[in-house]
This record gives sequence, C-alpha cells and structure tokens, in this order.
Amino acid sequence: MSVINVTDADGKRIPVTGLAVRYVLLLAVLALTVGPFLWQLSTSLKGPHEDIFSSPPKFLPGEPTLDNYTRVAQTIPVWDYALNSLKVAAANVVTNCVGAALAGYALARMRYRGRRAATLAFILAMLVPVEGIIIAQFTTMRDLGLNNTLLGVLLPGSIGAMNVLLMRNAFLNLPNEVEEAAYVDGANVWQRFLRIALPSVKGTLAVVAIFAFMGAWDDFLWPLIVLSDPENFTLTIGLNYLHGTFANDERLVAAGTIIAVLPLIVLFACLQRFFFRGVGEGAVKG
Repeated sequence: MSVINVTDADGKRIPVTGLAVRYVLLLAVLALTVGPFLWQLSTSLKGPHEDIFSSPPKFLPGEPTLDNYTRVAQTIPVWDYALNSLKVAAANVVTNCVGAALAGYALARMRYRGRRAATLAFILAMLVPVEGIIIAQFTTMRDLGLNNTLLGVLLPGSIGAMNVLLMRNAFLNLPNEVEEAAYVDGANVWQRFLRIALPSVKGTLAVVAIFAFMGAWDDFLWPLIVLSDPENFTLTIGLNYLHGTFANDERLVAAGTIIAVLPLIVLFACLQRFFFRGVGEGAVKG
C-alpha cells in the first residue's frame, strides 16, 4: 500500500504522519496561547449565579451577560485610564516609527565615521535589563520635572533599540542600485529616504508600530513608579485596583483584562497584512 504524501509550498513531499504531528503540535501551542484568553473571555461573560470553579469546568457561560463590564466602569474610571494609555501608546508609536526609521536609515544607508560603533551601542542597549536603569530613569524624570506626568511615562521608551535594529536590517535589504539611480538624478538624502527607502519597508514599519503600541499599552512597572496621581494612571495601573480590592470577584477581574487586551487585538487585526509582509521586506516593486 502506497503512502499518501502532501506537497508543501517548496514542492517537497510531506508524509501524512509528519503532517499530522505538525498539526498536533500547532494545536497544542494554540491551546496554550489562546486558551487562557478564551477562558478569561468566558469568565467575564458569566453571571453572578454561575459557578466558575465547577468540576469539570464549564467553558461556555450558561447565561451570557455584559454586566461585569458595566461593573468595571462603575468601580474604577476605566475609560479615563484607557484614554491615558491610548495617549501614551499612540505617542510611543509615532516616536518609535519616526525615530527608528531615521536612525535605521542612517545606520544602514549612510557612510560616516563611527557607524559600526553606533550599531554596537544599540545592540548593547538591548542587553541592559530595564530594572538596572530604572532608578536612573526615575531621577532623570524627577530632575526634568516630569514625574507624575504622561510625558514622563513616554520618554524612556520613545525610541527602542530593537526597533532601530529592525529598521536597519530592513533598509539593508534594499538594493543599492535604486538609490544610486535616484542620486544620479539629483535626489538628496531626504528625498531618497522619504520617496524610495521608506515606502519599501512598510511591513517592518508596521512591526515597529505593533511592538511600540504593545510595549506602551502593557507596561506596568514604569508607570507604577513614575505616576502618583490617580488622574494620570494608565489602564494597567488602574486595573490593579480590581486585583487588590476585588480579588475574590474573578468575573470583574476577567472583564477588566478583556478591556485591556481588546485594543491590541484590534490593532493587530488592522496591521496583520503589513506585519506578515515585514518578514520578506526589502523588495522594490517596479
């Protein structure tokens, strides 16, 4: 009896047994990564009379309700906290996209003394743990008078070393002939950057935008240290009240978690086609 084979994208034959093992592993990873989120979503939709600790656990809510989300808004000013987080995250996306694109282009396409040392500095910056420099960051914000402000939350992460290196690698993959032709035609460095290089790395720029938004939106430690006025709290800090005062109400905590995660899902859904295209960045369309 012959063995049935499946052909992959490269034309290579994959035995059915090997394909089955791959799908089993993928389903296991999917369950580990998406499962907790789906459980939190289910818990947030369960009513007060449903047992969320039943054995065996009941995944689907018997009487779905949105009252838990209403109670979150009644317990804490969740929308004010979300607005503060949105301000910081949006500003972080802009500063990282602009700053990382400029720095990455300078490291990849321009020729000047000390370029390799600058690249090495960005690589070394990635190796330094945040906890090791957080006291220096706090004293710097205090000396600048930016403690307890959203600007103080934004500045330390306004340009990430990893984002700069991502943009540098994307610009390195661009063919030199295109820029050389533009240079011969009289285009200056800004024109080559804005009209040729930047449009060719939209995928990597989307990756930087997603990473910057996620980093600012999910950040907990730094806003907790630099902010003291509840009016300036970001969403991650504000939701901490649910874990402290209402630790026994798992439905309320789950609803707050879903509120915090939802903007990230929306952002990724909007930019996913650019995100996956960023893997093969560098090709110039003629």
